[in-house]
Amino acid sequence: MALVTFLSDFGNSDYYVPAVKAKMLSINPQLNIVDITHQISSYDIAHAAFILRSVYRDFPKGTIHLVAMNSTSAMTSGFIGIKLEEHIFIGPNNGVLSMLADYEPGIIVQFADIHIKDSTFPAKDILAPIAAKVASGAAIHDFGGPLQQIRKMMARQIKATKKQIVGHVVRVDTYGNLITNIPKSVFNQLNPGKFTVEFAREVLSSLDQSYDNVEPGDCFALFNSLEFLEIGINHGRGSDLLGLKYDSPVVINFHREEE
Repeated sequence: MALVTFLSDFGNSDYYVPAVKAKMLSINPQLNIVDITHQISSYDIAHAAFILRSVYRDFPKGTIHLVAMNSTSAMTSGFIGIKLEEHIFIGPNNGVLSMLADYEPGIIVQFADIHIKDSTFPAKDILAPIAAKVASGAAIHDFGGPLQQIRKMMARQIKATKKQIVGHVVRVDTYGNLITNIPKSVFNQLNPGKFTVEFAREVLSSLDQSYDNVEPGDCFALFNSLEFLEIGINHGRGSDLLGLKYDSPVVINFHREEE
């Protein structure tokens, strides 16, 4: 029996989260449901995609991921299931699932009208029953037919040359640290040995191995456990003190001997 994860922007102060879980458990009381988070900012699809993309590979292959984000919006084109790296994702077709990878899913299923009903709570009435049944052995194909392409939302892309990498902040975490979209692999490929990391009015000429490599109150820059460049201030909220936020630019300039 597969594991079911659950991610939403419902928060934890209302009945929404337990209602969705109750629906799944009423179909199969043996399900193991793991909350990823329900503290996503309301309607923030980019935030939801970032969190899910960061952790889904840590779950066993075959895990079912239920995503309840902005499900009643006019921007939602029905409900879908996709298969990506041996994981199954079930959610609204509003772009959130398109941001989980830089390539098309191997399987995309548009859920058929017979499984869709008029509802002000589609996470409970539509998505939860399908997730529970798939986790109990059904295939997503049992609930609809193939879809050529899902609704897309384009994540910010880096610009990389031999002279520099231009990236952006894609997440401000709970500590006020700023996670960028600059991957370690691209940095390693282009790095000639001398470089500067520039953000706000700060210029750093080295990277740190951990958050505590610098004194409290000083800026740090490191590649985090996701292998993306992260910047901040040790023992301080970098987002506030540096004046940076989501989509703020961060630049790595490379200094080659011939220049």
